[in-house]
Amino acid sequence: MKSKTRKLTMTGMLCALAYTMTVIGRIPIVLFLKYDPKDIIIAIGGLIFGPLTSFTIAVIVSLVEMFTISENGVLGLIMNVISSCSFACTATFIYKKKHSLSGAVAGFLCGWGCMVLVMLLWNYLIAPIYMGYPREAVVELLLPAFLPFNLIKGGLNAAFTMILYKPIVTVLRRSHLLEVESPVVKSHINVGVILVSLLIIITCILFILSFNGIF
Repeated sequence: MKSKTRKLTMTGMLCALAYTMTVIGRIPIVLFLKYDPKDIIIAIGGLIFGPLTSFTIAVIVSLVEMFTISENGVLGLIMNVISSCSFACTATFIYKKKHSLSGAVAGFLCGWGCMVLVMLLWNYLIAPIYMGYPREAVVELLLPAFLPFNLIKGGLNAAFTMILYKPIVTVLRRSHLLEVESPVVKSHINVGVILVSLLIIITCILFILSFNGIF
């Protein structure tokens, strides 16, 4: 019972944090498409408790977002859940099967690729409805807009999650909010993973600046 209460409390905290990051962390990337970092928190929840927790957080945060800051209603809810889950649930499912640093890296690479492909398909299917564009116009945006947006979004999510996971879990354990130990948490910081993550972040930032005519 104590373990379930702790998990419920942690899930609620992660939902609140993910929503807060959605509200204050939005930045424009390509045209009208904006990045928010909520998937980082959703993925961290899945690394700690499993992919079902990632799904739960994604649904709750998307529901709250729909009733507060979203302008796309139910369609926006669906797209948010699909985007978050294709990344976070894929990554954490693979990590659950291979509970190690290499499993986490493989999971995030797969989650990144899965999200890009899934969102290309769903933007083709759904975007004409909520954007009010003819499908032909949306097709013309798939490669120059939706593809780079999701590549950058997935890259930032994967890189920041790999950097932030261990520090966040360490703080939670020291606060006695978490008792779960995993090979990723117990292992020393992998300098190679950190450097590659930083390289991905820098590359994505440069692309964002270039798309917005700043760089």
